[in-house]
Amino acid sequence: MVVEIPRHSHAKMEINKKELFNPISQDVKKEKLRYINNIYPYYGYIWNYGAFPQTYDDPDHVDQTTGCIGDNDPLDVIELGTEKQNRGAVIQVKVLGALGLIDEGEADWKVLTVDIKDKLAAELNDIADVESKLPGLLECTRDWFKHYKIPSGKPANNFAQGGRFFDRDFSLQIIHKSYTAWSKLVEQNENKKKISLANSCLNNSNTLNDEMAREKLENIFMNLKKSESKSEKNMSELEKIYYIDRSKY
Repeated sequence: MVVEIPRHSHAKMEINKKELFNPISQDVKKEKLRYINNIYPYYGYIWNYGAFPQTYDDPDHVDQTTGCIGDNDPLDVIELGTEKQNRGAVIQVKVLGALGLIDEGEADWKVLTVDIKDKLAAELNDIADVESKLPGLLECTRDWFKHYKIPSGKPANNFAQGGRFFDRDFSLQIIHKSYTAWSKLVEQNENKKKISLANSCLNNSNTLNDEMAREKLENIFMNLKKSESKSEKNMSELEKIYYIDRSKY
């Protein structure tokens, strides 16, 4: 797992598919950096959040369980452990289950995991263990994903099979499917989604040697120094709490 967003933070960071070597960067909407609002009783993201590298949810494929196309992103991962992870950390996790989020008509699977080094790891082996050892966390997870976009004017999200949490075996199938889609994607010379497939280790047509990679990255850094920063959200806004009338959704 690559950690994009540490627990209790607000900046919507993600693997940037269009930039060279796919760095983690902050999502931008309408020329403004994107942040997550606090919906009562939560503060920011309620777990460590990130993605599995070498996975891809194909928008040209209809997911059978959700009935929706893929969201054109790597497979999302939630890490439930007791420690707050660092952005950019690469951690080995144990797969526990999955939630089939439907986000604006697209399949957006969330795989639940725990860091194998966390003190909870020995007790958590499947989704049933999460409910018994961490009571209430699954319900909070479903509630957060359903309502977190409402303060920004978006509708409530929906879920596959009424918000069921799927078990470890099913989740491993989701991961395998996303890995297979990624394997096909990276063999393309170009793609209609304009995803940067440049890499330094796959030994395919998109692989750059060290010298080429260094030169391209140096040019990017030079351009970043010259670019204007996008407008920031007022930091005091991040402390606001939004109360959601859940009876409406």
